[in-house]
Amino acid sequence: MKTKIVIVGLGGVGGYYGGLLAKQYAGHPEIEIYFVARGAHLQKVKENGLTVITETETFVARPTLATDNVLEIGTADYVILCTKSYDLHATIEQIKPCVGNETVILPLLNGADISERIRTLLPGTEVWNGCVYIVGRLNEPGVVESSGGLHDLFFGYEDQTSKRLLFMEKLMKDAGIKAFFSENIRMNIWRKFIFISTTASLTSYFNVGFRDLLTDEKRKATTIAFLNEVAAVAKAEGVVFDTDIVDTAVHHIERLPFGATSSMHSDFKAGRNTELDTLTKIVIDMGKKHGVATPTYEMVYKKLIER
Repeated sequence: MKTKIVIVGLGGVGGYYGGLLAKQYAGHPEIEIYFVARGAHLQKVKENGLTVITETETFVARPTLATDNVLEIGTADYVILCTKSYDLHATIEQIKPCVGNETVILPLLNGADISERIRTLLPGTEVWNGCVYIVGRLNEPGVVESSGGLHDLFFGYEDQTSKRLLFMEKLMKDAGIKAFFSENIRMNIWRKFIFISTTASLTSYFNVGFRDLLTDEKRKATTIAFLNEVAAVAKAEGVVFDTDIVDTAVHHIERLPFGATSSMHSDFKAGRNTELDTLTKIVIDMGKKHGVATPTYEMVYKKLIER
């Protein structure tokens, strides 16, 4: 029986990782890759495949099937979610027909509590934890592009090891994905969350790219204050890091290319829905729960909510 892997959402994240999987396993006798997308993007992928532009190559990925109707897929073995966090509830409703008793969900959405929210919506389903470091964009319908050289993908499940986790790690690595199975995935999730919460909030607030957060003294001071506040919330949540989390986040920002910015910043500029609640407000809410002060977050959130 073939292993069915479904990629839901073909933006910068889903397009890059899904594209590599579809490229590697095209025509494979035991593995099938499915894309779930919508609108003009889906139509272009159906007609011409998905064009993936990376720092080292450009290729066209052709999945087993690209669709907006999961009934055409049937029961999936693995569903990799790559949508926006504000679409989570609608996405779970959409994929329910392909979720069976043995289906595993791997979310790669931005947020600190995504897996917990999915488990509430799909009780009894095995939901892993995952996060990615990537600068990716949907350039136009049918075309995604990654830049900046960051492509790391971390995933795991409740400090456990299993054949399915190790199978997924090998499957991804064989496709050229920098995938890492982690037995301490909660630390990885929070390390990414601290980075993305800070950079998404502040690139939007200051209307600048990632690296510009560190090139001006005022912006840098605000960035460090943000990092310290969210790190204090993480500590209150019981998360233990193996390195200085503020220094780690600053190092990640320094590695990003000039001109690159967060997807939330892009959404603000385009007047689209944003992940403000799941990336900024959640830190304020968690801080209140634990009695941790987050004055810089509150100031920035107040300004951003006015937009």
